[in-house]
Amino acid sequence: MHVTRCLSFTVLTSDFDYHLPPELIASQPLQDRAASRMLVVHRQTGQFDHRHFSDLPEYLLPGDLMVLNNTRVVPARFFSNDGSREILRVEPLSATRWRCMVKPGKKFRLGHTVSVGEATGTVVEVLENGDRVIEWDQVVDEDHHGHLALPHYMGRDDQPQDRERYQTVFAQAAGAIAAPTAGLHFTPELLQKVPHAFVTLHVGVGTFQPVKVENIQEHTMHSERYEVLPETANRIAAAQRVIAVGTTAMRTLETVARDHGQVVPASGSTDIFIYPGFEFRAVDALLTNFHLPKSTLIMLISAFAGRELVLRAYEEAIRERYRFFSYGDCMLIL
Repeated sequence: MHVTRCLSFTVLTSDFDYHLPPELIASQPLQDRAASRMLVVHRQTGQFDHRHFSDLPEYLLPGDLMVLNNTRVVPARFFSNDGSREILRVEPLSATRWRCMVKPGKKFRLGHTVSVGEATGTVVEVLENGDRVIEWDQVVDEDHHGHLALPHYMGRDDQPQDRERYQTVFAQAAGAIAAPTAGLHFTPELLQKVPHAFVTLHVGVGTFQPVKVENIQEHTMHSERYEVLPETANRIAAAQRVIAVGTTAMRTLETVARDHGQVVPASGSTDIFIYPGFEFRAVDALLTNFHLPKSTLIMLISAFAGRELVLRAYEEAIRERYRFFSYGDCMLIL
């Protein structure tokens, strides 16, 4: 069941804007994952602590459970053999039939063909939103021809090191286009120091799509597939405090709690849009990276911590020269 909220006030996209000096955008990962800085935000007092991610265990209490997203990023970006066309696989409908975003669109009209490696694809459907359905005559060699779809703000194409670094150390369930970036800070050693469980949400291309309306209640949220297994649901039920690792884990848990009253074993698709006025049912604390201005993700953390406190925290992070976005530093909101 999808619950529609009617707010008595209007929430504007421009309310979530801030100025970020471009040199603070992290286009490359740190050599040590756990060396990232961590801005700790205390919601009750408004206090900030400047720490490092390796200090995370110091903030955990008995009965805490960290919930991480174990999706695995797949190489979903492809180029034609002549380099003139680009394909981003949004959804594999089967091994040889893909729903895709393409450019330039004029080279992907109905019936047009494109070659990637040994495979030739034919555009068999043009969807209303401009996506194409492409049917391949054989399976495309993803390992050889696929690229990671790095966020545009990195200003570069993927490199060999990204295959390992734009992936959490606990990634298992293949299917994401983008990484659940709050999880990128964990090393195997640090993961063993914290009580944890996993959910799966396959991060889609919608995570990069900007909000184009001024009244955010008019924004159409993208849909992503998720799964919560019985073991995780049981551990959450027994936890004193649930700490979501990333906005994707948060969206998964709050979707299930909204639809079922609590976190239970479940799977499906979610288009949940969390913004100020949202009633949280499942999550008590959040570990998250810093997000783009006017994005649905900064709206989510503003719903959780309060818009004014979040924008003050971002000002503090900019003043202290934290690194922003996917390969950047993180924030622990308690």
